[in-house]
Amino acid sequence: MAPHCLTLRPHTGRPVHSYAHAVTEDHYFTARPASADERRRIEVTLAGRDLTLEVAPGIFSPDHVDLGTQVLLRSVPQPRGEVLDIGCGWGPIAITAALRSPDARVTAVDVNERALDLARRNAAAAGVADRVTVARPEDVAADTAFDTIWSNPPIRIGKAALHDLLAHWLPRLAPGGEAFLVVQKNLGADSLATWLAEQGWGDVERVASAKGFRVLRIARPAQPVP
Repeated sequence: MAPHCLTLRPHTGRPVHSYAHAVTEDHYFTARPASADERRRIEVTLAGRDLTLEVAPGIFSPDHVDLGTQVLLRSVPQPRGEVLDIGCGWGPIAITAALRSPDARVTAVDVNERALDLARRNAAAAGVADRVTVARPEDVAADTAFDTIWSNPPIRIGKAALHDLLAHWLPRLAPGGEAFLVVQKNLGADSLATWLAEQGWGDVERVASAKGFRVLRIARPAQPVP
């Protein structure tokens, strides 16, 4: 999935554009919504429902639900409350969350305008557009807290950028909230788990391992630790 273009100053929580100049040279970060000629339909099954959704070139996993996302969606419990999908792509995680939990309110973020457009179209096609808000990261209110975070994060952007990405969102877990991240074992899942545990955002554990992927759970205590 796609990274966002904000990082944090250490210990302040204030976003800065410390690597925006680098990522904007990548076609992913400058992609415009796909034209009708570029969009095509695929058949997928999400939350037990067969759906016809739209994809296009220039996005992550443009022709199927990628294996990491499949592993994540098989491993997570029922979402609840305010849900965040970090790097939503064309929308399989956000749509699954909305289909599984009719009471959930899902925010799906990405920096790719093509992905955002497709995610909106696909949420409408799945009948969940009223409960899925698709937005750029900077358009999400800074005081929004999330009860559930699901993500197939963009490991290949590099360790520093990935840490900045997670440091922007994971502190927004509400008390008692849970985040689930899927990461390939050979791309640093175990070292990421160690780093996450050092940040103090919540208890970190590996809850699933399949097909070369780890699913990490970050659980924030319901009450602040003294």
